[in-house]
Amino acid sequence: MTGTNSFSVSGYGPERAGWTRIFARDSLARRLDWPILLAATALSLMGSLLVYSATRNRTELNQGDPYFFLVRHLMNLGIGIALMIATVWLGHRALRNAVPILYGLSVLLALVVLTPLGATINGQRNWLVIGGFSLQPAEFLKVTIILGMAMMLAARVDAGDKPYPDHRTVFQSLCLAAVPILILLLMPDLGSVLAMVAIILGILLASGASNRWVFGLLTAGVIGCIAIWKLHILDEYQINRFAAFANPDLDPAGVGYNTNQARIAIGSGGLTGAGLFHGSQTTGQFVPEQQTDFVFTVAGEELGFLGAGLIIFLLGVVLWRACRIARDSPELYGTIVAAGIVAWFAFQAFENIGMTLGIMPVTGLPLPFVSYGGSSMFAVWVALGLLQSIKVQRPMSA
Repeated sequence: MTGTNSFSVSGYGPERAGWTRIFARDSLARRLDWPILLAATALSLMGSLLVYSATRNRTELNQGDPYFFLVRHLMNLGIGIALMIATVWLGHRALRNAVPILYGLSVLLALVVLTPLGATINGQRNWLVIGGFSLQPAEFLKVTIILGMAMMLAARVDAGDKPYPDHRTVFQSLCLAAVPILILLLMPDLGSVLAMVAIILGILLASGASNRWVFGLLTAGVIGCIAIWKLHILDEYQINRFAAFANPDLDPAGVGYNTNQARIAIGSGGLTGAGLFHGSQTTGQFVPEQQTDFVFTVAGEELGFLGAGLIIFLLGVVLWRACRIARDSPELYGTIVAAGIVAWFAFQAFENIGMTLGIMPVTGLPLPFVSYGGSSMFAVWVALGLLQSIKVQRPMSA
């Protein structure tokens, strides 16, 4: 009888005991990084409102259904959260063993984009469209580059053979990253290339590699940019974007139209904004691609400085917690993975918000967790799952 009533004697029923186990000191729920999870969820939910506001009146896009993009954005969010849970369940260490397969698949998908199966959307040939489903392989390449470089750079350090990666290992990891970058240049997808360069720099800095590699990479990047410009590798629309960035008054009805309208939308919001769903620039459909590349303009116009500032604050929380996860990881592999994700999110957020403010050129990079797009949403939530896995998993036993 004593064993049967043990829960009742202490004041717990079976259901209460179950919840107690879930939230026990050493349980998975207690070990999760809740600030980063709540901040990312808040960003995605804010994004759903902004996407709805930007698309509800655009009948040429929403097929006559004002909730078309809202429903799909929430579905993408649900799938993204499921992918995060699966990533935490598998663990970043288990995925470490699957890196060759994941890397091969992501590179293969990127190569398929260059075949007749690839599709051009908004001037960029970086999409696969199968039936009604579209996929952007570049988003998943960011994840696999982080995992692949982390696996190579941390292998001998975590095994205790070396205190930091040697030059040969660094060179091999850069070769691993160079393959997808070359494929993206052939598309060309300059925005994703810039994001990957930022990721690589963040990984090298976190790995403890010699600073000569960082300076060498920066020098090579400058030389590469000059070569791309001189060899006319960029498409005309990309050249026009840089021209509009260098001279905002250049052809305001043409190449400078997007950035001019974006600044007007943000500038008209003031402190508190015109109110959700009441922005004249958004309702009047003056800003192109407002649900994806220029979603931040909806926040600036309708929620004002306070609403736009809230988005930046939440992104800051995500980056802050990710930095702490990188710092506290007991192994170099986890530190490098987390640092690569920090570099990815930080660069992409700065570039996306910067191009709406006119301080960065337009590159077509989405705002993490906020912009509409399944591929981007899936990739950032997988990255969040990697961060959570690094946070919750105990150090490997000696």
